[in-house]
Amino acid sequence: MSNDLDITALTTLTEQYIALWNEADPAARTKLISELWAPDGSQVLTDPPQEIREAAAELAFPIPYLSVRGHRELDARVTRAYEMFIAPGEYTFAPRGVAQRLAGGLVGLGWAMVSTADGSEGGAGYDVLALDADGRIRSDHQYIGPA
Repeated sequence: MSNDLDITALTTLTEQYIALWNEADPAARTKLISELWAPDGSQVLTDPPQEIREAAAELAFPIPYLSVRGHRELDARVTRAYEMFIAPGEYTFAPRGVAQRLAGGLVGLGWAMVSTADGSEGGAGYDVLALDADGRIRSDHQYIGPA
């Protein structure tokens, strides 16, 4: 499926991916993770927070990336993001268009963290997904940038 995603499949992937990060119900989040990700799927945060980058620099390490693997770690990651950004009610995640097929069988998906008060963007990012033969995420490299 990963090599022949049509616009319907790309739209569905976008909707499910964004819905996951906004989902309030822990059981529904867990279910979405198992539907979206392969059992050994991973997410890599390619640009960690500034304090992590500074700590690495102090130790003369290159800028690290942060990674989670498997449904349990993904569930903890998504749950923490929900608690930090969505549960307080200030933001919601929204797609920036529909996912796009990229070279090499990859899929690109843009998103924004949108203020519930005025619709302004408080942050944004772009995820590059590698899908398995069943269309589930094998790897998700997340790039977070300014809005």
